[in-house]
Amino acid sequence: MGTLTMTGTSTTPPDAPAPPTSPVPKTLENFDRHYANRVMVLLAGIVVVVLYIEGMLTPSLPTIQSDFHVDTAQVTLIISSYAAAGVALSPVVGKLGDIYGKRQVLIAVMLGYAAAVSVTGFSPTFSFMVAARTVQGIGLTIMPLGMALMREEFPRELVPRAQGLLSAMFGVGFVISLPLGSFVSQNYGWRDTYHSAIPFVVLLAVLVIVFVRESSYRRPDTRVDYVGAALLGGALAGVVTALSQGQAWGWSSLPTLVALGAGLLLFVPFAFYEGWWKKLDREPIVDQKLLRERNVAVTNVVLTVAGLGMYLALFSLIYQFEYPPASGGYNGSFPAYNILSAGLDIIPLALAMIAVAALASFAVSRTGVKPLALGGCVLTAIGFYLVSVATALPQALVYEFVIGAGMALLNASVINLLVLTVDPKDMGQATAMNNVFRNVGGSVGAPIAGSLLATYVITSGAFAGLGIPTHVAFQYAFWIAAVITLIGGAAVLLAQEVLGPARHPKFAHLPVLPRRAQRGRGVPTPAVPTDPPAGPLRSTEGYGDQPGSPHRG
Repeated sequence: MGTLTMTGTSTTPPDAPAPPTSPVPKTLENFDRHYANRVMVLLAGIVVVVLYIEGMLTPSLPTIQSDFHVDTAQVTLIISSYAAAGVALSPVVGKLGDIYGKRQVLIAVMLGYAAAVSVTGFSPTFSFMVAARTVQGIGLTIMPLGMALMREEFPRELVPRAQGLLSAMFGVGFVISLPLGSFVSQNYGWRDTYHSAIPFVVLLAVLVIVFVRESSYRRPDTRVDYVGAALLGGALAGVVTALSQGQAWGWSSLPTLVALGAGLLLFVPFAFYEGWWKKLDREPIVDQKLLRERNVAVTNVVLTVAGLGMYLALFSLIYQFEYPPASGGYNGSFPAYNILSAGLDIIPLALAMIAVAALASFAVSRTGVKPLALGGCVLTAIGFYLVSVATALPQALVYEFVIGAGMALLNASVINLLVLTVDPKDMGQATAMNNVFRNVGGSVGAPIAGSLLATYVITSGAFAGLGIPTHVAFQYAFWIAAVITLIGGAAVLLAQEVLGPARHPKFAHLPVLPRRAQRGRGVPTPAVPTDPPAGPLRSTEGYGDQPGSPHRG
């Protein structure tokens, strides 16, 4: 199951209809431009709404912490429980999309997400809110489904631009969500921000029902690995709980050690079960076949490390905007929290993401993925370091712009390594698996930041005994984020280039956008694919296949 046998000649009669799992791939000549753009606009709207909900939450964390009387480490459970649930649910939902259709599953997920958001807004206790946020983690499966749908509608040549523009929408979402969500939270309370988002989620679900067609790629014979997802979710829950509660329970206390030990031990049966599942010729949560593809592995590693660094740094940055100068923060009116100001202070990062991601979407086809991804990692790391040594708010805002520019370069470019390598019929599974790795980093990054801020606290002066972090706590968080971002960037060097003049020979026969001949060169890049290399191809090499290709999905 899931294995493709490809030979140099086709055994299918020329007049035979294509099987349901092998629709004609989209090309510049046959794709529906208006419909593809409509799908992208709808997906962009979904991104904005989800970021509105999540964007307002981040600057509201100190207020939520105060309302429920928990410490800085414990409040990270609101973020990490959401991310950990998304890790467990992403491969399941992605596989369901491959079986029943991505549109149908996307609609169900969006309606479920709306219900979870509604319940979260009524949370009477912190424990209830953590549980509601865990259910709300299903929202993290929306993007992989949407990206897989979008990839099916655009020809390979236009995918980099579509991916880059979608990355820019993350910045647009932040620009809209942070001021608006922070304004609502500041003046009406963070609960009302949740309630105000529900109609928009439902409206977008209705628009998907009306305007989006069902996916052409189906794999109805696929089995869903529910047990593997549960084991992975349980393992991550144990580790996240230990990291977020360790400061309150004591790092060497029995509850902390039990939670950490249980989480780590669950990875053992998870590995054995996944091996057994694979022997039954079924597709596990972490598909070794896809992971053996170099570009898929590189993308997963880079985005895992980048996600860890991003969550670690951004969680710290929000608290720095709301804590007093004595702790290295920038809130001169502390102990009063100004959610709106903190939300506005994040806007430079969002503006950088919009501008740079849009530029990267057009540049990546010419430069290739690796130069932009490497540059993004280095620029992000430099931004993290600069923020750690900033002494005034204007400095921090400028350095934050540098971080946003680096993150946009990285995210808008590196995802092309995956979507331009994997076969379209496996795209739901591949993007869901990538979401797993990305959110593993996110689920661990916030608790690490919370632990640092809860461990290194002011012990003398006016803020002694209030649990206010020291300046060195913020610096440690930014330094760690910088180092691990550089480590992730180094992995990009191992990738096989899919775009630009340095494309790997494996992808040389695939189509690229036509363009005018560069100055000093007399031959423009061809607009149509040349003949593929002779010999059998693996399924991951057939992403740009044209009608009449000798192999089938």
